[in-house]
Amino acid sequence: MPPCVLCAATDPATTVLWQTPQLRVVRVLDAPDFPAFYRVIWQAHVAEFTDLTAAERSICMAAVATVEQALRTALAPTKINLASLGNVVPHLHWHVVARFDWDSHFPQPIWGSPQRAGDAARLAALKDDLPALDQRLAATLTQSTV
Repeated sequence: MPPCVLCAATDPATTVLWQTPQLRVVRVLDAPDFPAFYRVIWQAHVAEFTDLTAAERSICMAAVATVEQALRTALAPTKINLASLGNVVPHLHWHVVARFDWDSHFPQPIWGSPQRAGDAARLAALKDDLPALDQRLAATLTQSTV
């Protein structure tokens, strides 16, 4: 079995915003049509949410909720998509993706078929806003009880 890509400390397809010994929050860089795509990754290699203790599950979901709220506040998306699949990478992680009614796939999942051309101007503006959002999100996570 190949090494787990989420166990690796660094991944060129993401930028680490914040981490603790238990989890880390990254922004995914290899989904250019969905730049407000974040992951909350549990540091230990476990496959399922129920592999965590109740206290660990609480910490994990508090981080997911913090990321979701930061995206909602900063970007006012049409919807936030949350997913914990693990079919390809069986390492516990949550996808937190801000979705917009103007994106190329909406209302389909980002892994689905495009529904239209995305709005290039809005996409560019969104990308410009993300470095400041990343800084605010990292500060919020640092100040939180996660």
